[in-house]
Amino acid sequence: MGFVDAACISTEKGTVKHAVNRITLMSDWGILGDAHAGEWHRQVSLLAGESIDRMKTIIPGLDSGMFAENIVTRDIDLSAVSIGDRLFIGEEVVLEVTQIGKECHNSGCAIQAATGECIMPREGIFCRVRKGGTVKPGMSICQVPVALPADF
Repeated sequence: MGFVDAACISTEKGTVKHAVNRITLMSDWGILGDAHAGEWHRQVSLLAGESIDRMKTIIPGLDSGMFAENIVTRDIDLSAVSIGDRLFIGEEVVLEVTQIGKECHNSGCAIQAATGECIMPREGIFCRVRKGGTVKPGMSICQVPVALPADF
């Protein structure tokens, strides 16, 4: 089981997000106050903290939110998730994985300008909020595959 390392928001799409103490997720909408909230399939974005750490070896000043991710995770293998899998955060929040990776906004986006490379197109996980609630750093996060084993 992994945990939430950071929660981040921004008011405009394609920009660097900033870390906050908590975020409020609304079912079928996304994060209150975040530019990606709405009735679509990419309401919340996740990125592994380990991916950010790898980039910090190249750009030491990186911080949570610089790749426009909403939730930074630790100790959960986001590369193992599949479309349709559920991610449970704490006791309340349920996310459904809807997309893995994405096209970058453009070659000169604010994220690429700030970091030198945008890893969200390759490593970002995008979700729809199935059950809302509050998310704070330190909360647990676990994956439940869409196709559960028979003995689950």
